[in-house]
Amino acid sequence: MSRERLLNGALLLALVVIPGWALYADEPFTITLATRAVIFALAAVGLNIALGLGGLVSLGHAVFFGIGGYAMGILASHAQSYTPLIEWPFVIEGTKSMPVIWLMAIVASSCAALLIGLLSLRTSGVYFIMITLAFGQMMYFFAISWPAYGGEDGLSIYVRNGFPGLNTLDPIQFYGLCLALLCLVLAFNARLMRSPFGLALDAARQVPERVRAVGLDPRRLQLVALVISGAITGLAGALFADLNRFVSPTMLSWQMSGEIMVFVIIGGVARLFGPVAGAGIYVLLEHLLGGVSEYWQIFLGLVLLIVVLFGKGGMVGMIAGRRRDG
Repeated sequence: MSRERLLNGALLLALVVIPGWALYADEPFTITLATRAVIFALAAVGLNIALGLGGLVSLGHAVFFGIGGYAMGILASHAQSYTPLIEWPFVIEGTKSMPVIWLMAIVASSCAALLIGLLSLRTSGVYFIMITLAFGQMMYFFAISWPAYGGEDGLSIYVRNGFPGLNTLDPIQFYGLCLALLCLVLAFNARLMRSPFGLALDAARQVPERVRAVGLDPRRLQLVALVISGAITGLAGALFADLNRFVSPTMLSWQMSGEIMVFVIIGGVARLFGPVAGAGIYVLLEHLLGGVSEYWQIFLGLVLLIVVLFGKGGMVGMIAGRRRDG
């Protein structure tokens, strides 16, 4: 067994042991921190599909994260106020059901990714980065100027949404739900990387001319990857809003896009568990250093600098060594 697989197993074990210890020690805040790390990891897995496999450097992924959050907030707010979402031509009610909210978050963020991708993928390189950033800022300022759902102040949800058979207000049960979704998405990502589509996408990132020579369209492959990436990131956004019971325009900001990218870079671009490691390191540094100084991001910057200069494969690459395909 390769060192990377052993490291992946150790990370997965930590995601089970640490919250289990926190439950035994009656430390609910630690469970909440772990939940935050898992949700951030889920968002980073989504970006890693576009960035690691597709080579798409997106500074607008907060659009999908925020759309997922607002999908939760809008549906839940209408449910708690007992007002219909739409009254004509037919009535659509709000809902507090997590599966329905997740579905709507995935559909909405996928549609946004499709529209953004159709326009953005006409360009490449720095132009693609700038266009995705522009879309992100457009959505951010739209949310600020949307008074129906809180505007700049955001939107509060009084009670966490429900999942059949679970008490989602119990931190460990909600954590288990988030961890299960992360594991499902990681399993999907692992299959995707080894599938014909994943191999073609990786080839399109490295040598697009050869991909065109065999009759495949690199842009179409990248568009599909961006839609899948957006769907996963939107799901993470819905979970993040449910964790905080609050959604605000900051979920759509370029800073959030940068944070999601930092998770991937620190952990390891194109590494299966790289986003998990990166999100965990980020949340740990935020918790340990955030109380010491409000400028704790300086230390995060040092970590990022070390990884970029000396760790080609991120923290996972520094520990596990060179990636082996197959």
